[in-house]
Amino acid sequence: MKLKQMYDFFVQAGIENDPRGKDEVNTRLKEINEKYNKLDKQAKEDFDIDLLTNPYADSRIIFGTGDEDIKTVMVGIDIEAPELLIANQLRLSGKKIDVVLGHHPKGKAFSTFYQVIGMQAEINEVQGVPINVSEKLIGSRADEVERSVAGSNHQRVYDAAKLLNIPMMTAHTVADNHVVKYLQSRLDALKPRYLKDIMDFLKDIPEYKYAKTFGNGPTILCGSKNSKCGKIFVDMTGGTEGPVEMIEKLANAGVGTIVGMHFSEKHYKEMGKYKINAVVAGHISSDNLGINLMLDGLEKKYGQLEFIECSGFRRFRR
Repeated sequence: MKLKQMYDFFVQAGIENDPRGKDEVNTRLKEINEKYNKLDKQAKEDFDIDLLTNPYADSRIIFGTGDEDIKTVMVGIDIEAPELLIANQLRLSGKKIDVVLGHHPKGKAFSTFYQVIGMQAEINEVQGVPINVSEKLIGSRADEVERSVAGSNHQRVYDAAKLLNIPMMTAHTVADNHVVKYLQSRLDALKPRYLKDIMDFLKDIPEYKYAKTFGNGPTILCGSKNSKCGKIFVDMTGGTEGPVEMIEKLANAGVGTIVGMHFSEKHYKEMGKYKINAVVAGHISSDNLGINLMLDGLEKKYGQLEFIECSGFRRFRR
């Protein structure tokens, strides 16, 4: 398997598991391609070509040609210069590492990841929030995130990978989509009555069970174990947390319980105000779940790979 094949597989798997539905994603890609075809020569040169086939700006090959043969993958939640130095030290010790795979976006995948936030508009529409309302709230949030990341040193990790000649990629939303599809489909089938039923369900999942051993297992943030769930919304993809104002709209749309990776203090207070239950499944544990599901699919297609765990990642095969 080549690095480009790995990248292409992750993108396609992200589309297959996108909570908006594959048709909506493909429609978006068609619109982007039509827009690109109408650009003049200079605008085409400035255009991010990857967007023609990859709707997730936070999931990219950070360094590498794409032609590298991949058999051993070092995987971590956050890959920065220290993790790349660890990879290099392992290589110097005789351990072969073909690529370092990170979850959270770095390099260009970080500088443009705010573009992914737009998908939350359609996700909230599925929950019953009018698209015109959702688009305006999400648009403001995306602008806020774009401003917040603009001054970051985006090329720091890229330069480290280049200097050490270590191929690197990040897989963020493509993995988070897997978490949502996996949890939402199972909760829909389970139809839990109380929050304690959701907790029992989560604690049987290896990634969450493992997190509990570190004192970071699933918790009830709003509500109690005997609170009735109502309509359950698994909200774990779309780049980052959505706007606080969306909580009121989701409550009005009939959402009774939100299951998320994490919630800010402002979100917590807003959910209390609008009487929405909230279950925190866990951030790093949910990231692990998404990556593991994605890697399961990769190994099913290309055969078993060797994985080196680092930076909070643990491999659980299904």
